[in-house]
Amino acid sequence: MRRLFPVIDPTAGSGPDPDGGDREWSLAELAQAYAYPAPDGPRGAWLRANMVSTLDGAAQHDGRSQPISSAADMRVFGTLRALADVVVAGAETVRQEGYRPARARAEFAEARRAAGQSPVPAVAVVSASLELDFSLPLFTSPLVPTLVLTGAAAPQDRVTAAEKAGARVVIAGDGTGVDPARAVRALAGLGHTRLLTEGGPRLLGQFVAAGVLDELCLTVSPMLTAGDAQRIAGGPPLTVPRRFALASLLEEEGFLFSRYRRD
Repeated sequence: MRRLFPVIDPTAGSGPDPDGGDREWSLAELAQAYAYPAPDGPRGAWLRANMVSTLDGAAQHDGRSQPISSAADMRVFGTLRALADVVVAGAETVRQEGYRPARARAEFAEARRAAGQSPVPAVAVVSASLELDFSLPLFTSPLVPTLVLTGAAAPQDRVTAAEKAGARVVIAGDGTGVDPARAVRALAGLGHTRLLTEGGPRLLGQFVAAGVLDELCLTVSPMLTAGDAQRIAGGPPLTVPRRFALASLLEEEGFLFSRYRRD
């Protein structure tokens, strides 16, 4: 892996990859490169998204992101998870990608202890209907309880089923749906200030539309798929496009790992 931006002064001798060489970065170097900033603003949390896209804009192939990923992308994926307090995903993504509980990583154990974090990030599933299989390990056997974000009018029998399975139901909307800004505030209120969303496109589009996305980590995969796969963000277009600023750009085997922050 090599850093393309920002350009590092080779005489500085500090920070990941100071010489700009092409080599496999350690997990500690990746963690330093992707470290969360201190949360600011009224929400008290920093919401980061991690997505992958092909050259022609597809976020998935055959309904999943794995076919357009790579070993380096998975190292970044694992690092971003290891830095987060909570991983937020839409119900459809949880079903399609076969989400399981986050696993403890020995390489990050000490850093998480030092930061006052739980051994693994919690997984937060966003669902209006709560039509989820609560017998899955994601709900019955995580190291930390899985959160389910839903609206106040969610079906009570499904709320009961979620709680019986061991999940913690968090109300983040007045109707059946979830309000993105309220979801961020609710998670921050539980002590989760380092937020990571992995989509899907509909959920990311909702975060973008609500103006609560602070950072986008986008892997550009050197692949073409054609077809009609979704983009990384869906839903109604913004009235005015929202500008983000490039924070860093890494490359490995043709995959580009970009990081953009709100301008």
